Amino acid sequence: MLDKSFDSVAVEQRWYQRWESAGWFGHRDHQQPAYCIQLPPPNVTGTLHMGHAFQQTLMDALIRYHRMRGFNTNWVVGTDHAGIAQSGSTITRQMRRLGASANWTYADTEGQKAGYFTMDAKMSRAVVEVFVRLYEAGLIYRGKRLVNWDPVLGTAVSDLEVDTEEEDGRIWELLYPFTDGPVGLLQGLTVATTRPETMLGDVAVAVHPEDARYKALVGKKVMLPLANRPIPIIADEYVDPQFGTGCVKITPGHDFNDYQVGKRHGLEPISILRLDAHLNDSVPQNYRGLERFDARTKIVSDLRAENCLVSEKAYKLRVPRSGRTGVIVEPMLTDQWFVAMEKLARAGLEAVARGEVKFFPEHWTTTYNQWLENIQDWCISRQ
Repeated sequence: MLDKSFDSVAVEQRWYQRWESAGWFGHRDHQQPAYCIQLPPPNVTGTLHMGHAFQQTLMDALIRYHRMRGFNTNWVVGTDHAGIAQSGSTITRQMRRLGASANWTYADTEGQKAGYFTMDAKMSRAVVEVFVRLYEAGLIYRGKRLVNWDPVLGTAVSDLEVDTEEEDGRIWELLYPFTDGPVGLLQGLTVATTRPETMLGDVAVAVHPEDARYKALVGKKVMLPLANRPIPIIADEYVDPQFGTGCVKITPGHDFNDYQVGKRHGLEPISILRLDAHLNDSVPQNYRGLERFDARTKIVSDLRAENCLVSEKAYKLRVPRSGRTGVIVEPMLTDQWFVAMEKLARAGLEAVARGEVKFFPEHWTTTYNQWLENIQDWCISRQ
């Protein structure tokens, strides 16, 4: 009797186990030409998604094709690295369900984790070789840039590895007095912040160039409280004159938007955090070594004592957390390696413009072009 419906799980699992147990996925005949694929390690998601399914299917097709032609064929499975927790059992189960004919002899007997690490000696030599070639071709470079920093992992993480959700927080309004005394009824400029500890790295206060309230103040200076450091008042269209007081503290070393403002005005960023998210030696002595949130508490207290705390109230804010550790990530100014995307993006745009690559449906061409026209250099330090 035939079953009323096809049970794919039972059928596929039985055949797959037969193939694997027979050792048909391993490389055997060293007298034949070699054909090898190193499995790119799955990323932070921890489980395979449609992109992986597509990629694995292509690799499997190539591996099976060369295996059937008699090549000494080897599909090497590897593990992820650089602070990403292993999800080997989940991933290997998924790959088996896909029917991927990987060489599982590189994994342990239960498939819980791969015994071959992609940073092993042979692979490291290959990585260095490719890395040097890319550097010599001008496609990668090293520079001091602002990145998402996970202080627990001690590594940069990509935007895709940051989960931003709305949480209950607080917002503080701070008074920065004018260095030359009051201007009319104004003692200074009032700025708002949800991260008061970063004020020690402020390099300017910005106002909108067309804001009549502050136009005459552009070019003057205010005194940065607690640090007792004069900083300029600048005009920049980034500021929304309708939001809050219309004055924005500029901290290029710890905010992505402020970093761009600082570049436009030639302002040198100040980094106030060590890589473990404790305050460094760029801040006044009594804050050095404090953990960032302990520093926040002390700074707020000291601002209140100096009559520079205008207000403190509850506030809904979007908090960026590391997808792996759950800690709040910090925009951190560090030396990182980047892929120079301009040349690569231009080649991709030109291929579509010439008709060598087509999109179906066609309207995705616009999305593709917009993405490549606005792409930023890609931080590859962790990878």
